[in-house]
Amino acid sequence: MVVHTRADLAAARDGLKGTVGVVMTMGALHSGHETLLRAARERADHVLVTVFVNPLQFGPNEDFDRYPRTLDADLEICRRAGADVVFAPSVAEMYPDGQPRVRVNPGPLGEDLEGQSRPGFFHGVLTVVLKLLQLTRPDLAFFGEKDYQQLTLVRRMARDLDVPVEVVGVPTVREPDGLALSSRNRYLSPAEREAALSLSAALRAGAGAADAGRDAGAVLA
Repeated sequence: MVVHTRADLAAARDGLKGTVGVVMTMGALHSGHETLLRAARERADHVLVTVFVNPLQFGPNEDFDRYPRTLDADLEICRRAGADVVFAPSVAEMYPDGQPRVRVNPGPLGEDLEGQSRPGFFHGVLTVVLKLLQLTRPDLAFFGEKDYQQLTLVRRMARDLDVPVEVVGVPTVREPDGLALSSRNRYLSPAEREAALSLSAALRAGAGAADAGRDAGAVLA
């Protein structure tokens, strides 16, 4: 079932008996999302998927307008993975009064790492996640470990704000060359893709050095 409004979502949610798992996405679904959906299918009686490109988490010079929107293909993946309900709202449906004046502050961690290069990003992420948790009322929420800082902040928000949901991390799915699956990978040129692989390669090399008993300097190198 595909729903586009809060009212239809509420009616569909009321019809789901037993445990409900939610998988939140921005669409452009790939094998990584399918892994999230399968994990939700294993743990929950019903799976609810959200498809929403959230403008709050895009900076002024980022890719909101060109972010891939492939709803028909996304719905086929959801059907194949056994999702019960897909909520695909418009921006006006999610933010009927315009951009929200009250937003979730992610705290110091939200200003570090990715948050340092993308100011305000995690304010937008946590605000939409909290809204979608309120609207979908899940028992379980599944997030990929690919976005580990996001996963950490969502867990912290649920704990600090007493959101009655279990946040479940799902291991990263990688392409054959080791690059984590991401909807934005299609933007990369061959040279950029090769450069992107250096991060996971460096982390594996560091882990190998640590396992071999090397000192902290060797691990960092």
